[in-house]
Amino acid sequence: MSKEFVDMNTPVIEMRDIVKKFGDFTANDGINLTVHKGEIHAILGENGAGKSTLMNQLYGLLKPTSGQIIVNGKPIEMNSPRDAIDAGIGMVHQHFMLVQPFTVTENIVLGTEPRKGLVLDMATARANVAELSERYGLAIDPDAKIEDISVSMQQRVEILKALYRGADILILDEPTSSLTPQEILELIEIMHNLTRDGKSIILITHKLKEIKESADFCTIIRQGKYIDTVDVDKVDENQLASMMVGRNVTFNVDKPPIEPGEVLLDVKDLHCNDYRGIEIVKGLDLQVRRGEIVGIAGIDGNGQTELVEVITGLRRGTSGQVLVNGVDVFNKPPRFGFDHGVSSIPADRQKHGLVSEFAIEDNLILQNYEQEPFSHKSVFKRDVIFSHATKSIEDFDIRPQKSEKRPAGTLSGGNQQKVIIAREVQNDKDLLIAVNPTRGLDVGAIEYVHKYIVEQRNKGKAVLLVSFELDEIMSLSDIIDVIFDGKIVSSIPGAEANENELGLMMAGGNKNG
Repeated sequence: MSKEFVDMNTPVIEMRDIVKKFGDFTANDGINLTVHKGEIHAILGENGAGKSTLMNQLYGLLKPTSGQIIVNGKPIEMNSPRDAIDAGIGMVHQHFMLVQPFTVTENIVLGTEPRKGLVLDMATARANVAELSERYGLAIDPDAKIEDISVSMQQRVEILKALYRGADILILDEPTSSLTPQEILELIEIMHNLTRDGKSIILITHKLKEIKESADFCTIIRQGKYIDTVDVDKVDENQLASMMVGRNVTFNVDKPPIEPGEVLLDVKDLHCNDYRGIEIVKGLDLQVRRGEIVGIAGIDGNGQTELVEVITGLRRGTSGQVLVNGVDVFNKPPRFGFDHGVSSIPADRQKHGLVSEFAIEDNLILQNYEQEPFSHKSVFKRDVIFSHATKSIEDFDIRPQKSEKRPAGTLSGGNQQKVIIAREVQNDKDLLIAVNPTRGLDVGAIEYVHKYIVEQRNKGKAVLLVSFELDEIMSLSDIIDVIFDGKIVSSIPGAEANENELGLMMAGGNKNG
């Protein structure tokens, strides 16, 4: 996708020598950032490198320990988000801040509603929102409730909310972490529409391909320190990855050939409904054998989420069988499945993966806290739990280090994901279900996660991989099952798959024409 030339002579943001400390921990250590008008400027760094911390200071959610923030040539103290909004800065957080029962229009104008006398003028508000969405190519339904629209639509609402408040500078924090490939392309086009209108965008992302497709410049941060700012057109993905992690990164997955064993997961004629009561899984059959990774490729909304929720006990099916090691776990509680060999990395890490208020050490033993070696006669063995957490943090590179007692919710999104992966891999169950396991992870962390998933397969475990990243599905899977309209419509060896054929089958087409 071509990037049009814009005038980049006017700095709209300067962050000079920013230091942010939390007690003895230094999250940002003398970072500099300069962003110009009409520019898409990416911030790249490993999980826990300090990217979101830096942007939270620019948006007034945190105050720098030292350093200076300059907006349009004027030094500003960002004491709250109100100061940032007044300075023309808007932020779209990774986890959206929307009122679910409210409509799109109500969310966008919340706190700034137009009035006729003492009465809210929602007709004018709706017209203003419609005009704004049309101007920037942000197609939305002004009357839809947030709880009824997709993640990508909610993201558009967040962007419109910032624009409605007069933002000329937008901070997008991991904006593609929950989007499908098509939605990502749409977002990149939206970003270009905004910069063509003179807006400036700061993009926090781990995805090197997206940086190459969208950004003009990229600032790299490593372990809280400024590394470099580069012209994106003059570097390749390997150079960006090396600057980010401080070493060469291998993008190829080393997966030795092994002979799969007996069927471990056997799903037969499965039917289930979505949250509206409409059937979404329609007689699905699926098998995963020991020593095998089966990848589910499909466009979001074709039943893969509901499939996983039925297997793991988070949703009741209407009919069918789910056999794990010959035991039917269909419509049994999650604990039953876990006790009979099911471990899972869930799609929603905050809702189903972690107890955010609990310490990391406690999140690492959520399913087996009452068992040896972590407890004895209902009494926790805190020294063992702490030692287990210390080793997990080191082995899975969870950052910051020495954070066993820290609440899991205070970690960056990528490090929260590492906590879940560490727990589920170490549970050592026969079946590992991994849903978007590398969502929000940097390339260095992705390399580690892929290694652990292949390691489970090499140990004779069965792995069911559900991912919207086709590259991930193709590089990891021994078998790729394509899901469409609630059924598996094709099953092909991973080594024989190509992206074009998969894309066609995911859309309901036939690879043979």
